Amino acid sequence: MRSSSNPAFRNLATRGNAGYAGFGSPQGYPQGGVPGYGTDQAPPTSADRPITVDDVVMKTATTLGTVLLVGIITAVVVLNDLTLAVPLAIGGGIVGFILGLVNSFKREPSPPLIMLYAVAEGVFLGAITGVVQRFLPGVALQALLGTGLVFGVMLVVYKTGAVKVTPKLTKWIIGVTMGALALVLVNLVLWMFGVDMGIRSNGPLAVIFSLVMIGLAAFWLLLDFDQADQMIRQGMPAKFAWYAAFGLTMTLVWLYVEILRLLWILNSD
Repeated sequence: MRSSSNPAFRNLATRGNAGYAGFGSPQGYPQGGVPGYGTDQAPPTSADRPITVDDVVMKTATTLGTVLLVGIITAVVVLNDLTLAVPLAIGGGIVGFILGLVNSFKREPSPPLIMLYAVAEGVFLGAITGVVQRFLPGVALQALLGTGLVFGVMLVVYKTGAVKVTPKLTKWIIGVTMGALALVLVNLVLWMFGVDMGIRSNGPLAVIFSLVMIGLAAFWLLLDFDQADQMIRQGMPAKFAWYAAFGLTMTLVWLYVEILRLLWILNSD
């Protein structure tokens, strides 16, 4: 497995060569027994068997479903009491950020922590969505549909091989992302001193920057797809499907926020 692009997969780089690849094809175990198990021993547990596409799909559906459900509930709460928007957004954002870091650097996936991350992100997204929906009805649904559309398009792009995920492309995406995040940080610091670069406010520059960020998030989906694909090809244990789900959830949360921001800018003139 090449060096990981998503922090959620960073600790997996050496696992594919640490014995897991010896499980054989992801379709099943070699005839005559499972590595580490005698032919007369009990079959491996679901956590020990090789990861499959179904594992990734089910775990991703679980995390995204949690984000969506918690987000809807939080948005309804905020619509009924707008004063709760700020504390819920800040609280959810901080907890989500901390859990995101913890999950990213854990050597073993922790389903409870990943689910807690999904809950925190649901609160954060629900809070900001409730505010947007209050002032611009219908925009939140457009952002959700836009996120789904980008996901579908990038999945097709990856599956058809229209864009190959190579080490060079991976480094390019990471480099541009780090540059963009550094620019956001500089803009935040300057904003605290009363200077606005215009990349996160209204206006043409903000629109262009939002489009760039949406494009970057879309390309990160390609990296996430590739990492999940490599995990399946190398027959890593099924429990690592939680890492794939976590990485995809992180990227989709980012993508949704950027699309929502763009629609807010375009509709707030």
